[in-house]
Amino acid sequence: MGKIVITGAAGLVGQNLIVGLLDPMRSAPETAPEIIAIDKHPANTAILAGLHPDITVIEADLAEPGAWADSFAGAEALVQLHAQIGGLDGGEFHRNNITATRHVLDATKAAGIPYLVHISSSVVNSKATDFYTETKKSQEALVRESGIAHATLRPTLMFGLFDRKHLGWLARFMQRAPVFPIPGSGRYLRQPLYAGDFSAIVRACLDERREGVWNISGRERIDYIDLIRAVKRATGAKTPILRIPYSLFWGLLKIYAVVDRNPPFTTKQLEALVTPDVFELIDWPEIFDVPATDLDQALQLSFTDPRYADVVLEF
Repeated sequence: MGKIVITGAAGLVGQNLIVGLLDPMRSAPETAPEIIAIDKHPANTAILAGLHPDITVIEADLAEPGAWADSFAGAEALVQLHAQIGGLDGGEFHRNNITATRHVLDATKAAGIPYLVHISSSVVNSKATDFYTETKKSQEALVRESGIAHATLRPTLMFGLFDRKHLGWLARFMQRAPVFPIPGSGRYLRQPLYAGDFSAIVRACLDERREGVWNISGRERIDYIDLIRAVKRATGAKTPILRIPYSLFWGLLKIYAVVDRNPPFTTKQLEALVTPDVFELIDWPEIFDVPATDLDQALQLSFTDPRYADVVLEF
């Protein structure tokens, strides 16, 4: 594949993608791509560098112009993963999803990188209205208008190795808490996507220089409460699951946000959870020649992999 730049490389998708790119090459390292991994999170960037001493890891804030742009020279492809996903400050979403993307696209064009895989989100098709949804729509528009040949992938909620938020955080909470609270009925349809499968789709795009826009949804539709039960089975947790009224759940999140300015779950995310969205299900296993991993098997892999399951990223 030559040289690949990955932005937002120390997050869930980046960590899984780098494992997916390098692990098949361990027996023939001379065939592995040269990877430039950029992320601004100090602790998670250090974890990435420790796991993969054979790649170049750069800690940098892409919303600020800097020497990081020099690393784009000679690259054959860019995978754009950086994004603000959670939080309470609208300015942070604009800074990390829009300003940083403008800088990255400028550096890509200046270096003459001919191809880009942009990781968007299924929320651009959602009924929800929040900072994340609106800035991800704007980010897509920037990529579309850049003139760079690209693939845009819109995944649904992802889980897998290195999951610091979402199911990973919920699994760790389940191990510690006396009860696991579920808002309302818990009958909120989810289409969780295994990050290992999604990483294989990104690799297929890089291999074949695919161009287009694809909605990549989890193949199995499952209610939130049943998904939590599946996580409980996969982790062997004994914590009882307790439904509590939605309004009480919302209020508790609001109070928690007063003491933690970067909470793992916000009222906006709760509102998005209960929004009745059903995302398009395309035949991505056939389109990208990537077999879909069964949900229960994917959860087992996420929580029991002997190499990476104990690696916990920070918020």
